[in-house]
Amino acid sequence: MTVEYDALVYDLDGTLVELDVDWDEVTAEAGAVLSARGVDTDGMNLWDVLETAEEKGLRRKVESVIEDHEREGARTSTRLPLADALPHDVPVGVCSLNAEAACRIALEVHGLDGHVGALVGRDTVDAHKPDPEPLLAVIRGLGTQPGQTLFVGDTQRDRRTAQLAGVPFQGVADRLDG
Repeated sequence: MTVEYDALVYDLDGTLVELDVDWDEVTAEAGAVLSARGVDTDGMNLWDVLETAEEKGLRRKVESVIEDHEREGARTSTRLPLADALPHDVPVGVCSLNAEAACRIALEVHGLDGHVGALVGRDTVDAHKPDPEPLLAVIRGLGTQPGQTLFVGDTQRDRRTAQLAGVPFQGVADRLDG
């Protein structure tokens, strides 16, 4: 049985497109911003680097490094199969951990920008996934309700975001099979 929703919200990277980004390189360059200021970044992942940058008052500098890579990776990104389902006959939004500017570039590159009514990136609101606020902001932007909106994503973080927001969730693989 197919459930009908009033709106669909997609994650971006790994769901609609694949950004052409070497995340290990991004982590190293972002970490170098902290290392240059005496912060030991050994063993940190990108989120650790970003959180530490926030604590040290260096978030803007680290964000700049990450955003540069994301914007460039958006320009050379790969369109994924779920993008071929757009447009839908219900409003569509995007909720991403990538910078909003990179999301906009990727959507434009793949001709999807005209099908997306609301977009929230990592830097659009003061919280990021798995906090429910970014997803809820997209839903408000679409003029729909959480229980009547389906969030489609590719990670456990996406699933957790949906759960915290009270939004039904579907993984990419399940969406492709359905």
